[in-house]
Amino acid sequence: MNPFKLQRLGIIMEPEDGNELEAEGVLNPAAIRGPDGNLYLFPRLVSKGNYSRIGIARVIFSPEGNPVGVKRIGIALEPEADYEKRADGTGGCEDPRITFVEPLNSYVMTYTAFSSAGPRIAIAVSADLLHWERLGLANFAPYKNIEFNGVNNKDACIFPIALNSPHGHPSLVMLHRPLFPGTRPEDIAKDPLDRRIRDHHECIWISYSHISSKPYHSSPLPMFVSNSPLALPEAPWEKLKIGAGAPPVMSRHGWLLLYHGVMQGSLTPDIYDELVYSAGVMILDATCPDKILYRSTDPVLTPEMQEERIGIIGDVVFPTGIDQRNDIGCPDRYDVYYGMADNRIGVARLDMPTVLPAANNNA
Repeated sequence: MNPFKLQRLGIIMEPEDGNELEAEGVLNPAAIRGPDGNLYLFPRLVSKGNYSRIGIARVIFSPEGNPVGVKRIGIALEPEADYEKRADGTGGCEDPRITFVEPLNSYVMTYTAFSSAGPRIAIAVSADLLHWERLGLANFAPYKNIEFNGVNNKDACIFPIALNSPHGHPSLVMLHRPLFPGTRPEDIAKDPLDRRIRDHHECIWISYSHISSKPYHSSPLPMFVSNSPLALPEAPWEKLKIGAGAPPVMSRHGWLLLYHGVMQGSLTPDIYDELVYSAGVMILDATCPDKILYRSTDPVLTPEMQEERIGIIGDVVFPTGIDQRNDIGCPDRYDVYYGMADNRIGVARLDMPTVLPAANNNA
């Protein structure tokens, strides 16, 4: 039995009638508490032609403390840098994750910059969540014969504190999902269902950027090094590929990581989509984040609601934001914000079990 159960609280945001910026969906938001204590979402706003911006919205809570809606505030980022724009005039700032990073005393946003070269991980920083400064594309050292900087990459998130690299250097730690040639879920689905998962291609990666004494504003972060696979697909529901979801949050058991997994087929007999995106849970060691203490064998959230099964891309639940409910005195409660069929944003509640089940990992 899976001890991690997510209780759906409902749809928190959907495209606004008549809003051209949201004509093709609102989805995959970052979620972060601001300096004022309010919770803010940074949704991907998609206008006609798959032109994506990152918006800002303040979450509205009921008297009981449940998230019930949002108030739109404006735009955080839209395609302006060369690495965010395509030759045909379109472009993308997509799928942000935001963490308040203590060593930098700043909010750090990782997002997908979609240019003519393909999707890449970009980084921006802010002191107040309203004004963002681009630091450019993440720069990775090679892994064996793999040049990461030339590989498509998505779904990056950063830990909120400095952690030691495998070589003992205090570092910013990133999780990310490279898309090596031929390993997009759409590509893998064309292969036989029993294809062998390679030892590093379809997985979540972990990388380290050594803390620098120089200011980070107006300059790129140091190179991400010690790149290595963190976790590979294991269960049937994640067989095609797995990737990072919401940024890691410290829990009573270690770092709580919501991640996504992709399978081929359909969850329901009346609807068929080649790919199904579900969500799982990992617990990572508090001091050695490359060590998995627990991993759910079954998904904690699968597409069930009509709004999760039918949309821009059907059969998708995609967690990208998490809010630990310290504000109401419930540190074991987490609200998870997720994309619904690439069209809307839902929220679900996760209550941390008091006792972590016996380890079921490959560590």
